[in-house]
Amino acid sequence: MGRSYSQLSLEERCTIAELHRQGRSLRQIAAVLAREPSTVSRELKRNGGARPADYRPAAADRQAWMRRWSGSRMDRDETLRKDVLDRLALGWSPAQIAGRLALDRGRAIISHETIYRFIYAQIRRTNDGAWRRYLPRAKFKRGRRPSKGGSPALHIKDRVSVRQRPMEACDRQQPGHWEADFMLFSRSGQSALILHERTSRFTAVATPPNRQALPTATRLARLLRPLPKRLRRSLTFDNGTEFAGHWRIKRQLGLDTFFCDPHAPWQKGGVENAIGRLRRFLPRKTNLDTLRPGQVTCLALLYNHTPRRCLDFRTPAEVFSDLLHLECESTSRHSPGRSELWWSGIEEPRSRCFASTC
Repeated sequence: MGRSYSQLSLEERCTIAELHRQGRSLRQIAAVLAREPSTVSRELKRNGGARPADYRPAAADRQAWMRRWSGSRMDRDETLRKDVLDRLALGWSPAQIAGRLALDRGRAIISHETIYRFIYAQIRRTNDGAWRRYLPRAKFKRGRRPSKGGSPALHIKDRVSVRQRPMEACDRQQPGHWEADFMLFSRSGQSALILHERTSRFTAVATPPNRQALPTATRLARLLRPLPKRLRRSLTFDNGTEFAGHWRIKRQLGLDTFFCDPHAPWQKGGVENAIGRLRRFLPRKTNLDTLRPGQVTCLALLYNHTPRRCLDFRTPAEVFSDLLHLECESTSRHSPGRSELWWSGIEEPRSRCFASTC
């Protein structure tokens, strides 16, 4: 039966350095460490010098680690590297890639942390910041940033705090609870309206002509009206005046509307996260006037057909389609109207069946 060995620790190397300076023999040092004399001899020959003082434990520990390191998994496996980079280019996050590979192959292939480390290592090695474009938020450094801004909450008619929202909406178990916000761009007057369902993470994108309260309420009502009543239970906003017409949506559709506390956008974290992910394809400097017809819809398609870890690596489109089919089976069938075509356009052709079965 073979023998097993463990690498010397930094603490053991410090002991070797101290005893070696005292003039102890190799056998005496080995006895103190409960190691073989050959281990101590090999360590001093590899990392020491002509004098005892030449052996430095911290440098020796660092050199030993460098000898063992053979590059990251993605450095060594060209096929895996190409697969990961291709999926990053499609807008998948490292966590989504790691989870989907494990789901498809039945075992863990690579961790999300390995992918992050590989990308940031490439930035340092090549001094090329373009590598960060592979990441969802394209940050040079990982971490959170502080938020700023004021709140016109006192001027919103019939405002109800998000703290009064039902618990079923907070734990994401009950479908039909939505969040809405605007995605702003650097050109004056340009914005995109983002609508996000909390359970399925299904996200809709629209480009209204402005952010005035009445047109915003009209557009949101038109987007939500085709859905069954049980899939439009509540709608949560921040305190922007563009959502001051929320009471019109409540009166027309019968759903409850709620507002975040001032300076607390994290209380509608689903839509905030969706906007952050969409920023990869629609950065703030984007000029919406230059986009091709249907390009925004294509981006929504891409977002909704990207697997999510929180959905066990199913896609938002798959989960939302199941919810919609389940709801349609429990209600009467009717012919789709023109407004319903918008929802079918977010789905891939294989998932458009719900547009004709509801």
